[in-house]
Amino acid sequence: MGGTRKLDLALEAREWAAGAGEVPGVGLTEERRFGLEVTRVTVESDEGARALGKPKGTYLTLTLPALPRDRGEVLRAASAVAGLVEELVPKEGPVLAVGLGNRRMTPDALGPRTAEGLLVTRHLGAVLPEAGLRPVAALAAGVLGTTGMETGELIAGAAAKLRPACILAVDALAARRQERVCRTIQLSDTGIVPGSGVGNARMALDRAHLGAPVIALGVPTVVEAATLCLDLLDGDFDPAAFRREGAEWFVTPRNIDQEVEGLARVLALGISAGLQAGLSVEEVEGWLA
Repeated sequence: MGGTRKLDLALEAREWAAGAGEVPGVGLTEERRFGLEVTRVTVESDEGARALGKPKGTYLTLTLPALPRDRGEVLRAASAVAGLVEELVPKEGPVLAVGLGNRRMTPDALGPRTAEGLLVTRHLGAVLPEAGLRPVAALAAGVLGTTGMETGELIAGAAAKLRPACILAVDALAARRQERVCRTIQLSDTGIVPGSGVGNARMALDRAHLGAPVIALGVPTVVEAATLCLDLLDGDFDPAAFRREGAEWFVTPRNIDQEVEGLARVLALGISAGLQAGLSVEEVEGWLA
């Protein structure tokens, strides 16, 4: 599977592995949150992990019918994200939120832009103890080419200082199907390997490397050209034609700047509300105004 298609989304990996049948060791359920579809994929065994090429754990996929534009749509989508975040993160303790990616490349800027919009509260405990805010710190880690340091090294240093109860990492992903680009939000409790979706995998961000559980949250902003051609041509295509060294191609929407801006707003509000159990999305919006 990995040699022909790159599948960041667990939902798509299950579709590809299953064909018309079930995948042993992999569960699938569907529900709705605030009127939006949520698909839960659980990788329960080593056999299931091998079939999907994903670590054992829980993968939640929220589907957006369109980019939220007016305030009501943004708050509804953010509320759904908040509920999923609250489900996966530990109930107590400080949180380190990390935006992964290169802010200078729009399809890869989702993580940094989300981090910039978060409600950060670690510095407020001493001055506003009555607010009862959970300590949250945010970091836009940059990329090796602009910092000279591995993203994992920066996060490990911050985590060693802050000792968070968990790390929440936001990253841009690659999708298999074009209709899922900028329309699906995946959360998982398995950590993340930055750059894996575009063939540039870096140090894994997981409990083993960082000393704290890592919740990964991502949105596909690109489709690999070879993967897209495989689907559009119904498999009658040699992906090696697009995967020669130095010749990998990725496709992104022409309005990706608007998509990333809108999605970063949804994610920042949703993550902030999900981490602050006592605040609604509307109240978080007030804090950030």
